[in-house]
Order: sequence, then structure tokens, then C-alpha cells
Amino acid sequence: MSDLVALCSIDAVSEDAALQVGLNGRDYAVYLYDGQYYVTADLCTHGPGFLSDGFIEGCEVECPFHQGKFNFITGAPTAAPCTEPLRVWPVTVQDGQIWIDPNTSTLEGAT
Repeated sequence: MSDLVALCSIDAVSEDAALQVGLNGRDYAVYLYDGQYYVTADLCTHGPGFLSDGFIEGCEVECPFHQGKFNFITGAPTAAPCTEPLRVWPVTVQDGQIWIDPNTSTLEGAT
């Protein structure tokens, strides 16, 4: 069963920067790329950097802490020193809002 919660308005997200959204003690990063919205954990898996403070290029986000990179669509690390994938959440867009089920995240390559 799905427990969707609204993270933010689609109007709050731009293609040139991720948006940090805090919800129930967890920080999420929300992205817009090629007309689609994506959500990952905001905290880098390598260090204490928030990806919402990082540089966006295409479908990659560069962590401001050590300049490692992730594909924010899949969560896969794409540049060292990052080696652990990010959690990603499927997104539902409805009534101008971005919704996720906080209990349904995936890790690329996780079983």
C-alpha cells in the first residue's frame, strides 16, 4: 500500500539547482531534468555534503564536499570518491505537487 506525501510544489524546483526538502527527520533533494522530477537522499553517501548545495550538469549532481558525482535518476555514483549509491524515490506528480512514498526507496544494485 502506498503512503504518498507531498514534498513540494513543482514550481519550487528548477533545472539548474536541486531543492532541499526536509520531511520527518529526513532530507531529500528534488531535481528537474528534461521535464521529469526526481528525488534522492540529500546527504552524500561519501561525506557530510548536501547534494542540494551541489552543481547540476545534465542528470548528474556534484557533491560540494569532495566533488564526487551521482546520477540523480538512478542514484548511481559516477565520479570518485563516491562509490555508494544514493537512495532514490519514485515520484508522482499530481495537482502541481511532487509526491513520494517515504517508505519506498531503491538503491541501484541493491537486492
